Amino acid sequence: MNKRQAEILRIVTRQGYATIDALAGRFDTSHQTIRRDIIFMDHAGLLQRFHGGAGAVDGRVRPRYDDKRALALDAKHAIAAEAARRVGEKMTVFIDVGTTAEALAQCLLPLRVGCRVVTSNLNVGLALAGHPTIETVVAGGTARTRDGALVGPLAIALVEQFSFDYAFIGFSGFDTDGAPMDFDLDKVLVKRAAIGRAATAVGIVDASKYRRQASIRLAEAVALDQILSDARPPAALADALSGAGVEIILARRAALSAVESCERSNP
Repeated sequence: MNKRQAEILRIVTRQGYATIDALAGRFDTSHQTIRRDIIFMDHAGLLQRFHGGAGAVDGRVRPRYDDKRALALDAKHAIAAEAARRVGEKMTVFIDVGTTAEALAQCLLPLRVGCRVVTSNLNVGLALAGHPTIETVVAGGTARTRDGALVGPLAIALVEQFSFDYAFIGFSGFDTDGAPMDFDLDKVLVKRAAIGRAATAVGIVDASKYRRQASIRLAEAVALDQILSDARPPAALADALSGAGVEIILARRAALSAVESCERSNP
């Protein structure tokens, strides 16, 4: 490694994650140069390359929320658009916390579907507030993190009052047996409540999550009905999910046009 690459590795190891934008600014160099550095170190097994950045090899460190908002944008938009296509008239759906969940809310904005959205996400609630055909129900609870998550007994009690056609659930990684994993126990408890009340529980995760583990098992793999992502999982994970009866659905990048490119048309 050269000196810049060694420093990039030190930053990623210390922080657990770093974006290409942040690294290019830190070293006053081009995005292409940083991208080449990351590719080199990924091939060497020193760090993990993701869309828009790089993470620590162990995959157990949680990226900052502000960093996550800049990562894998095309993948998140495509996943969100594909999820939005499943929301139909008179449905009641749950939308979870996370940047992909926020993109899903943006994808619903141009639609005129008469449905109900229940969410534990302040950002989703604000995005959908005042929509002419979507009834938005925002859980009560404690908001203590920058992602707008509402957690605690009030949030869980509200979620448990509904039956959902779909629960769109975000999480941070997978265990070796395909079980979804996350970092925050309070958020996990709300997610579990939503999954338990859903006819179809859908994991909305971009491909970077395939290579990561978090610290808390959210549920057993069989609790999910579908994984909606932008790429197929590695063979071992795909086999584990298939064995648990989880359907893998690939988001079509073309789906973006069907909802007016989601967030890009609704800043």
